[in-house]
Amino acid sequence: MSNWRISSFSGAMLAAYFIPNWALIAYTIMMTPVRGLYERPSVAVALYASDHLQVASMTTVRFAWMLALARMTVVAFFALFLLLAAVSFVRKQSSGSEALAIALGIGSVISFVSMIMASKVGEIEAMRLHATELLMMLGTAIVMLVDEPAAPKAIEVPSDQALDQADLPLNQAA
Repeated sequence: MSNWRISSFSGAMLAAYFIPNWALIAYTIMMTPVRGLYERPSVAVALYASDHLQVASMTTVRFAWMLALARMTVVAFFALFLLLAAVSFVRKQSSGSEALAIALGIGSVISFVSMIMASKVGEIEAMRLHATELLMMLGTAIVMLVDEPAAPKAIEVPSDQALDQADLPLNQAA
């Protein structure tokens, strides 16, 4: 655990929030697209699509599925980050920060666009939810930018042993 950076801990905490919440939202949208789209986390997107874009019902369903796919993509990248961070060999090398960066990038865009749509349709609670999610993701992204990578530990080799004088049985002079 000494190789973990603060951004890895922050990413793990974000993953603990986003994986169950966004997966449940996406599952609800996939099973019942219209009803799932009109629940609290996605109601601003639904109202914006129906009021401002004036799309047909089948286009609304397709729009809902695209939103569910985007949310599941973010969930998948957070899960990949957790998997990479849990493996000790990978953790010593890069800690899966690429997967975390992709999840934060896509998730931030989804939350930002949802927040803008919520402000346009007047959904204050949805706007607060999306703004909170956006700030959590942006905070972790800033920590990732500022946090220095863990320095690799140097292996000490005794100076009295040279490469040609190894203590192997095959290398002994007769």
